[in-house]
Amino acid sequence: MSKPADLGSVKVGSYIIINGEPCRIVEYDKSKPGKHGSAKARVVARGVFDGSKRSIVSPVSAGIEIPIIEKRVGQVISILSNVQLMDMETFDTFDTSFPSDEELKKKIIEGIEVEYWRILGRTKIVRVKN
Repeated sequence: MSKPADLGSVKVGSYIIINGEPCRIVEYDKSKPGKHGSAKARVVARGVFDGSKRSIVSPVSAGIEIPIIEKRVGQVISILSNVQLMDMETFDTFDTSFPSDEELKKKIIEGIEVEYWRILGRTKIVRVKN
């Protein structure tokens, strides 16, 4: 799920979709309009799930998509090749992959509560709740 916006309304730290991948903006530069053209924006962003850098250069009035991020809390049920989580509101269970951050990976044990994000039908563990 996403909502439409224009490129001139985003700023550093917000999220956009580039090539079907949700990304967090790390750099945003805007040029002034010229004699015959419109103002342009150069956006550099990092992928939420893969961490790769993506960039776009487009007019400020160009349409983009902003992903809707569901921030939820779940409990770790079991750890095998993946992490099995149970949502604390709906009690649904599902599998998700381990986080790429090594410090966070060490903290994940069975029975602990974690915050996870659901973006475009994919899930990512963000942090361990105390």
